[in-house]
Amino acid sequence: MTERKTSSTNYRNQSFLEEKCSLNELLDLVSKRWFSDVLFCIQEGNNRFKLIKDDLKYISDTILSDRLKLLERYGLITRTDFDEIPPKVEYSLTDKGEELSGLLGQMCDFSDTLMAKIDTRAKAAALNT
Repeated sequence: MTERKTSSTNYRNQSFLEEKCSLNELLDLVSKRWFSDVLFCIQEGNNRFKLIKDDLKYISDTILSDRLKLLERYGLITRTDFDEIPPKVEYSLTDKGEELSGLLGQMCDFSDTLMAKIDTRAKAAALNT
């Protein structure tokens, strides 16, 4: 995962915001590309790397691996290694992961409603011009 230079303005700004309110850190985390998609895939039962990769066909192996490590680092998923040949790994949501997934699901519903209203207003405004 690429880290920001600690001397950069973006790094200082983000650090300030995260210290001000932990929600800023969470928003930065969940706004990472593919983050919520990987979380939702695991919630839906796609608990193996290949299953997630198949479901999210445009995600690269590197990004998928990074997002899985990030989810695990924050305690949102657990990784279970099976002592088999070939090696087998499965991912599952923790209680925190389930809770976040539910909250993100609510945000998706809210977003759908909000964007539909904005789209309807934009179409109405276009018709009136």
